[in-house]
Amino acid sequence: MNGLSLFKRASRAFDDYPSLAKLIVVCTVSGGGYVAYADANSSNGAHAVAPPVPEIRKKKVVVIGTGWAGTSFLKKLNNPSYDVQVISPRNYFAFTPLLPSVTCGTVEARSIVEPIRSIVRKKSVSVSYCEAECFKIDAENKKVYCRPNPDSSMNGKEEFAVDYDYLVIAMGARPNTFNTPGVVEHCNFLKEVEDAQRIRRSVIDSFEKASLPTLSDEERKRILHFVVVGGGPTGVEFAAELHDFVNDDLVKLYPAAKDFVQITILEAADHILNMFDKRITDFAEKKFHRDGIDVKLGSMVVKVSDKEISTKVRGNGGEITAIPYGMVVWSTGIGTHPVIRSFMQQIGQTNRRALATDEWLRVEGCNSIYALGDCATINQRKVMEDIAAIFKKADKDNSGTLTVKEFQEVIDDICERYPQVELYLKNKKMRDIADLLKMAKGDVAKEAIELNIEEFKKALSEVDSQMKNLPATAQVAAQQGTYLANCFNRMEEAEKNPEGPIRFREEGRHRFRPFRYKHLGQFAPLGGEQTAAQLPGDWVSIGHSSQWLWYSVYASKLVSWRTRALVITDWTRRFVFGRDSSRI
Repeated sequence: MNGLSLFKRASRAFDDYPSLAKLIVVCTVSGGGYVAYADANSSNGAHAVAPPVPEIRKKKVVVIGTGWAGTSFLKKLNNPSYDVQVISPRNYFAFTPLLPSVTCGTVEARSIVEPIRSIVRKKSVSVSYCEAECFKIDAENKKVYCRPNPDSSMNGKEEFAVDYDYLVIAMGARPNTFNTPGVVEHCNFLKEVEDAQRIRRSVIDSFEKASLPTLSDEERKRILHFVVVGGGPTGVEFAAELHDFVNDDLVKLYPAAKDFVQITILEAADHILNMFDKRITDFAEKKFHRDGIDVKLGSMVVKVSDKEISTKVRGNGGEITAIPYGMVVWSTGIGTHPVIRSFMQQIGQTNRRALATDEWLRVEGCNSIYALGDCATINQRKVMEDIAAIFKKADKDNSGTLTVKEFQEVIDDICERYPQVELYLKNKKMRDIADLLKMAKGDVAKEAIELNIEEFKKALSEVDSQMKNLPATAQVAAQQGTYLANCFNRMEEAEKNPEGPIRFREEGRHRFRPFRYKHLGQFAPLGGEQTAAQLPGDWVSIGHSSQWLWYSVYASKLVSWRTRALVITDWTRRFVFGRDSSRI
C-alpha cells in the first residue's frame, strides 16, 4: 500500500509541475520495484511545454587602441550587456609618462607595461582581444577592417572585418614631423616603449663608438652631441634624464668621453615648457644653463641629414646653420594618424588635426562612433550659435523680454552645456549672471532688468572667447575613457531618465552630462632630483620635495600592483647601484 501511495503522489506531482517532464523515478519497495514515468505532453492535453526564452543579443562594442583612453574605458566598463572586442597591434598598456626614464635605464621597459588581457580578465563584461591593426573604418556599414600585426608571422596578409554596434576610436596619434625632410629617416621619436629602448641602445652605442682609438676628437665630439628637438615636457624630461645618466653613471665608465659630451635643446618658441607657469619656465632655463645643457630658443629645424641638423634662427635674416650631431630625439607634438585622416575624409571632416566630437565624445555626424584621446578633439558648441534658442527656452511667458529670474531658472543648464559662460564670469570677477546682464543693460536695479533678444546677444557676445581646446595629454585621455565607460554603464537607465542639461534646440534633456575635464596638475622633472610641479589653484613648487611628490603620484597612477612593485624596485636599484648601462 505504501508503494502504491508513493506512485500516486509521484503521478500527481508530474501533472501539477510540467517542468518535471521526462523524469523517471525508480523506487524499491520490499525487494520489488516500481517505475514512475511522467510526460508533460499528457494525453489529456492539460499541460503544454513552455516556449524557450529567446536569448537577448548583446550590443557589440569595438575598441580600437590600448593606450590611456582605451584602457581607462575598458577598466571602468562594468555593464555585462555589452560584448567588447579590443583591436590593437600592441597587446599591452604602457605608462608613457615614464618613457624618458626608460631611455636611460632609470626604469626598465617591462616595469611600465601591463598586458591588456591581464587588465580585463577578471571583469564581468565579455572582453576579447585581437592583436591586429585597423586600416579602415566603414561608418556606413558599421565595420572596421583589420590586418594582423605586421610583426607577426602572418606578415599582415590575412585581412578581416569586424562588425560593431558602437565603435570607440582610441588609437592615439603619430609624431608630428611638419614634413621636415630627413626627420623620419634619421630621428628618434619617443611615443612607444620600443622608441625608448631604441634610444637607450643608441646612447650606449654612441659612447662605445666614441671610445674607439681610430676616431679624431672632432668626430668624437659629433658622435657625443645629443640633440633634442622640442622644448615641451617630454623633450625637457628626456634632456634632464640624459644629463643625469651621463654625469652620474656613464662618465665613470667612459672617463675619456666626459669632455666631448654635449646636450642641446632646439625650441622654435621663445621659451621651453610654454604650457607651464612662467616661474617654472624661468627656473628650468636657468637650471639647464647651469648644468651645461644648451637651450637654443627660436630655432626651427628645416632639414635633417645623417650627420647634420639644419636650423633657421628667427630674427637672423633667415640664415641656415648646420649643426653636427650623433643622435636626434624628435619631440614636437602630435600629428594625425593615417587611418584617422582617411576616416575624416570619409565623413567630411577635412582640414582638421583630429576627429571632431561633440561634448559627449561622439564623432560629429556618427551617432554610434566615439573618439577620445589624442586622435580626437571636442568641438565645443558656441553660445552665440544657439543664442536665439536659449532666449526662447528661457522666455517662458513668451513676452519677448528676459528677466533675471527667468534666466536664473536655466543658468545651471546653460553653464553645464556651455562651460565658457562660467569661465567668463570667473575671469571677469562677476558674482553671478545678474552682473553680466546688468553690464549689458546699464545702471538698472537687478530686479528691474529686462532684456530683449538684441540686448541678450550683447550681454553674451564675448563669452565664447573663453573657449579652449584640451591638451593632448595622458590625463585628458584617461578622464575621457572613464567618462565614456560610465555613460555606457548607464545607457539604458539614461534613456528612461535623462540626467543631462536641457536641449535648447529640441525638447527634453540630453541623456548625460557633457564631458568636463578636471585638471589635476602637471609635473616637469628637471634632473638632479628636482621637479617642477604646477597644481590647481596656481600652486607652484620646484625642488627636491616636488620630486618626491612626483614619485608618489606616478607610483599611485600605475595600472597594477605588479607594475608599482617593479617601478619602485627600479627606483631603489638606481639609488643604490646606479643606472644600467648595458646594451640590451
